Amino acid sequence: MNIKLDENLGSLRVATLLRLTGHDIATVREQGLISTHDEELIDICQSKNRCLVTIDREFGNRLKYIPSHYRGIIVIRLSPRPTFEDYRTVTETLIAGLEAADVTGKLWIIRQGSIQEYQDIEVEGKDK
Repeated sequence: MNIKLDENLGSLRVATLLRLTGHDIATVREQGLISTHDEELIDICQSKNRCLVTIDREFGNRLKYIPSHYRGIIVIRLSPRPTFEDYRTVTETLIAGLEAADVTGKLWIIRQGSIQEYQDIEVEGKDK
């Protein structure tokens, strides 16, 4: 899968683990996109056909970032002071999830050992 790691997850270790399992990884840091506004970043992901992986909880807002409009949005939830082991565990959970299912058009919230999957929110009275 083509993945963009947000600056808050762009550590060499996370990128390396994902690359070792065959994923095409681009990082915000490597591409000089640090401090890019959320809307611009998600637009870049969409235009480059990349799934965004981030710890920025704002991307979990399904009314603002409608999952079906994107290749996938993955929000990682970590403890306030994550350890290397925490990062390794959520990265392994992410890798297993990507092997088992397609994230396209969905929002995944990943905590250590679990993935919650969400789709678009149905808004009453909204024309389709």
